[in-house]
Amino acid sequence: MRLNQVLSTVVVTLGAVMAVSSAMAADMTGAGATFPAPIYAKWAEAYKAATGNGLNYQPIGSGGGIKQIKAKTVDFGASDMPLKADELDADGLVQFPMVMGGVVPVVNLDGVKAGQLKLTGEVVASIYLGKITKWNAAEIAALNPGVKLPGDDITVVHRADGSGTSFLFTDYLSKTNAEFKTTVGSGTAVKWPVGVGGKGNEGVAANVARIKGSIGYVEYAYAKKNKMEYAQLKNHDGQFVEPAEENFKAAAAGAEWAKTPGFAVVLTDQPGKISWPITGATFILMHKAEANAANAKEVLKFFDWSYKNGSAMAVELDYVPMPAPVIKLVQDSWKTQIKDSSGKALW
Repeated sequence: MRLNQVLSTVVVTLGAVMAVSSAMAADMTGAGATFPAPIYAKWAEAYKAATGNGLNYQPIGSGGGIKQIKAKTVDFGASDMPLKADELDADGLVQFPMVMGGVVPVVNLDGVKAGQLKLTGEVVASIYLGKITKWNAAEIAALNPGVKLPGDDITVVHRADGSGTSFLFTDYLSKTNAEFKTTVGSGTAVKWPVGVGGKGNEGVAANVARIKGSIGYVEYAYAKKNKMEYAQLKNHDGQFVEPAEENFKAAAAGAEWAKTPGFAVVLTDQPGKISWPITGATFILMHKAEANAANAKEVLKFFDWSYKNGSAMAVELDYVPMPAPVIKLVQDSWKTQIKDSSGKALW
């Protein structure tokens, strides 16, 4: 009898251990922006090696990530377009930045090398409005004396899905071209007057690589990884600059994170001699009251680990890590804003 009781206890104990192990082995789930997908994948791989806990992240675009976190079908959403305070409050969400980077215009032009072509926001906007249709148009030629520009038709490539990359791009064009602002505007998804769509950064990159005479916009890491021909841009201070880590940092230097509700800082067209004009942070969205406290706590552990251990990996993939003071602001916000269903703080 005592043997049966002991065996029963062992079975129950093993069952409990297996249940706990199964719960711990369950991957965190996230969905959203394609812009940070390469670094989230890198962090997830390293985090699993260090802790055994995995992350299933779906790069479906910022619009999709916002929808999924609002629907509570993922542990966190990701967006390159920060939500405003009233929208965060309406849906019971908190938001914090994870990493920064840049969006770059990319072209497919015979005889034109990466960084050789110079463009302005006003000209790029006119191209995307369908008003400048040839690569040797006077507006482009005036910016590029000495560059042999082909007389090819311009094929515009844009995102086909809801995208934070599109938000940053259209926000910049709206700030530099009044007609673009009134007829197209800024957002994760807009009604493009001309062009062909591609899904995700990879879809836009593939279309630009395939179509001679095309222009598109992608996150810098995709441009660099795929060795795409990018253009220089004229920044807020009137300087032509190339996309580079120090130029992304310069654009973020004056950002007032502490004074902006929900950390909703937009870094396009920032002043500064070397500032890259289409710089942006990418953001994480979570619920203030987390129904699945265990998963939410693991998500916070993952992002805490990434802040502390992921900077070198971010730089390697051409992202800019968040500054230490901003990380402290974010983690302080976790302590007061993210709680379980009973109101107990998770961090």
